[in-house]
Amino acid sequence: MSRSTKRFGPDGQRFQHLPFLSFLQNVVCLVWSYIMTKLWSTKSSGTAPLWEFWSPGITNTIGPALGLQALKYISYPAQVLAKSSKMIPVMLVGALFYGIKYTLPEYICTSLVASGVSLFALSKSSSKTVSKIAHPNAPLGYGLCLGNLLFDGYTNSTQDNIKKRYPKTSGWDIMLGMNLWGCVYSLYMFILPGAGGFEAVHFCKQHPEAAWDILWFCVCGAVGQNFIFMTISMFGSLANTTITTVRKFFSILVSSLVSGNPLSDRQWVSVFMVFGGLAYQIYLKWKRTEPRSKDL
Repeated sequence: MSRSTKRFGPDGQRFQHLPFLSFLQNVVCLVWSYIMTKLWSTKSSGTAPLWEFWSPGITNTIGPALGLQALKYISYPAQVLAKSSKMIPVMLVGALFYGIKYTLPEYICTSLVASGVSLFALSKSSSKTVSKIAHPNAPLGYGLCLGNLLFDGYTNSTQDNIKKRYPKTSGWDIMLGMNLWGCVYSLYMFILPGAGGFEAVHFCKQHPEAAWDILWFCVCGAVGQNFIFMTISMFGSLANTTITTVRKFFSILVSSLVSGNPLSDRQWVSVFMVFGGLAYQIYLKWKRTEPRSKDL
C-alpha cells in the first residue's frame, strides 16, 4: 500500500488515481472467485442470489476507496492503526441506535484503542515520513479512515445477514457477488467526465512500471481475499480476527523498519496501546467460546 507514494518517470510523477486501484482489484477478484466457484462450489437452492449483494457492494466500493485516498494525507502506519479501531464506530452505533449493552472489559478495550489512535494522531510524525506523503493533511486523512470504518461496518453486518438467510452460501459466492457489484459501480470512472478512469489507463501506458505494481497489488489482494474466506469457512471469524490483528501489527512494524516510515517514541506507545486493547478483546472472545467447545 505504501507503494502508492512512489514516483515514476524522469519527472517524478505520482499515481494519483487511487479509486482505479479498487476497480482493478474488483476485476481480478471477480475473475478469481468465478473460477473458484466453478471448481469447488456446489450450486444449490440455498445459495444467495447475486442481486442480494447490491447494497453491501456499494459500501464495499466506497469504503476501500476512502481508505486508499487517506494514504494521500496520512502515512501507511497511521492508516493501519486508524482502521484497527473498527470496534469504536460499531459499539457507538450499537449503543446509540440499537440499545446494545456492552460489558466493562469491552469498554476498557475500546478506551485503550481510542486513546492509542488519538495519541498517534496528535504525535508529530518524523520529517522523513511526512516527506513521503503526497498531500499531508492529518484531519482529512483520519476523516477518510472514519468513513472507511463506517462503510466497512455496514458491509460486514450485511454480509453476515445474507449468510444467515442463505446458509449454503460459500465464501467464494460472497466474494463473487461483492466484486461483481463493485465492478458495476466502479464503471463510473469511465462514464463520467473527469472521473479518472481513462487518465489512469494513460498513466499506466506512459509508466509500465506502475502498471506492473498495480497488477501485483491486485493479484496479492485476490489471493489475500481467498485466504480470508477460507479461514472464515474452516476456522471461524474469531480465528480470522486474530490473524488479521497480528498482521496489522507486523504491517506497521515492517513499514517502520523496512519501508522508511519511522515512528516516534510516543507513536510506538500508541501502537502498543491499540494492539494491547485488541489483544484483550480477542482474549475475551476466546474465553466466551471455551464453554461452547467443552459442551461439544
